[in-house]
Amino acid sequence: MSARDHPLGEYRYLPGIDPYSCGVIATPGWEIVHVTLARQIPWHNGLLQVRDYLEALGRTRHSLCAVELRCPKPYSIDGFIEFNQRYCELLENWEMVIDGYNPLARTNVAPVENPPEEPVLHGFSYCEPSGTSRPTFVVAGAGELVEGTLESNGIIRLRETSEDALMEKARYVVQVMRERLAGLEANGEGLTTIDVYSAHPLHRVMAEVIVPGLPAAAQQGVRWFYSRPPVLDIEFEMDMRGVLRDVVIELG
Repeated sequence: MSARDHPLGEYRYLPGIDPYSCGVIATPGWEIVHVTLARQIPWHNGLLQVRDYLEALGRTRHSLCAVELRCPKPYSIDGFIEFNQRYCELLENWEMVIDGYNPLARTNVAPVENPPEEPVLHGFSYCEPSGTSRPTFVVAGAGELVEGTLESNGIIRLRETSEDALMEKARYVVQVMRERLAGLEANGEGLTTIDVYSAHPLHRVMAEVIVPGLPAAAQQGVRWFYSRPPVLDIEFEMDMRGVLRDVVIELG
């Protein structure tokens, strides 16, 4: 699937499933700025504060293009769907949904150590005017769950955690990342951050899957978050971005 123009925002989005898009890329004359929160905030209140922050910058809620969440532990499929319904309800109330599609990219993972007591906002991305000619983009998080599905039988090598199974899972996720880059018409050489979320060792995966599949990883490196994907039985997740500005702020 190819990216679509956001009629009110300053970016194009790659349609995904109800809770999130597969990625976003700034339109010419704009750039995506990535923000990490110095202090995590409960997700609902956090998004309200993000809206206030953007409006104080002279932007609107439609400049928000990606969200990063942290959850206490992986959800069951039904639990994940229930959380997504609450998340999407907020976006619908803000009139963020476009022709039935949620344009915002998202990552939502569960830290293995010191997890939050409730779902929290970890970071976000937004668009602002820019004279750069370099495309800036965010690729949403994806695990080894077949694209477009939210069912356990869509998980690659379900409930297998052998080294061979983890390699197959990682190969699938890296291919999804490559396909999303292509759908956004983003060049992999423009990647500035590659994130991996897994509770499993990554040495062989790095050498045999990530670096060959995403050559920018050899130069930029890979950030490993000792975290689990948001759904039970998913073992390996990635997201990526290519931005010029990556800032840390405190809200609230």
